[in-house]
Amino acid sequence: MHVRFLVPGNVRHGSGGNKYNAKLAERLTALGADIETVVVDGDWPVGSPADRQRFAEALDGGTTVIADGLVASGAPDEVARAVGDGTRVWILSHMALADHDDLEAKALAAATGIICPSAHAAAELETKHGTQDIVIATPGADKADPAKGSQPRHIVAVAALLPNKSQTLLVEALSHIADLPWTAALIGSEDADPRYAAEVRAAVESHELQRRISITGELTGEAFEEEWHKADLSILLSRSESFGMVVTESLAHGVPVIVRRGTGAVEALGDTGAGAALDLSDPHNLTMTLRNWLTDPALQQRWRGAAISARDSLRSWDATAATVLKAIT
Repeated sequence: MHVRFLVPGNVRHGSGGNKYNAKLAERLTALGADIETVVVDGDWPVGSPADRQRFAEALDGGTTVIADGLVASGAPDEVARAVGDGTRVWILSHMALADHDDLEAKALAAATGIICPSAHAAAELETKHGTQDIVIATPGADKADPAKGSQPRHIVAVAALLPNKSQTLLVEALSHIADLPWTAALIGSEDADPRYAAEVRAAVESHELQRRISITGELTGEAFEEEWHKADLSILLSRSESFGMVVTESLAHGVPVIVRRGTGAVEALGDTGAGAALDLSDPHNLTMTLRNWLTDPALQQRWRGAAISARDSLRSWDATAATVLKAIT
């Protein structure tokens, strides 16, 4: 089966959507599909007329297309035209668009089908646009060697430095527990939003935490694995999150996670007991949770044990790809 997979060219950091797309394409290929990945440049999610024409040309000629929602959801006319011409167009909606509701609704209605990476993302679409026929293909995880941990305890926050990811909130919380021993690493691209990245650095410096909080930039390969291996706790404080693949990546390394309640990251953490989902309408909750964890060895052991146990039940990427392949065949 030949599948043309259209992905956005204007997300240049290692976003969860980019990682999901790459793993899905890899495992669909392993399951026997012929995957042609096409990067569609443009100022998405709507783009210029030239951008949308480029998208239309990428749709043309493929009997089955999976199009990332960041590209497809703002271009309903192009989706409808392709479907009318016989192309089966599946929109992979990682997250409902923040704007352009009318365009998104029309694109979803015109598509052959919709794929979402989580029940949370599917529910967001249905809240905005009414009941949809959505295939849920939850991200997989690659099980890794369990983290060794560190003394003092080492905290990692893996996400591009973006306002939605709330790294300044984490820095503020850490500044209130400077009396305790810990180190932390903020691991993610500083290029996605240089202004916010500068704010994060300024916050670290204003609290004089440069020796304790490292801002590493985006890491890959052995350098990234080394951060996981010395981690004791992972934190994802996104204000909105469709799933939060870093949560399952943390569990794959046996590292417990703190997430924000009300986001898709809660779905990723599930009922593992390997961490906590916090109500952050009161930021003090984060400070107190971190203090409790750092001062309670029994809590550390309980969360760590639950994370190690969760590794054995993580979904595989082959299962994710099989769900998608069954839907589009």
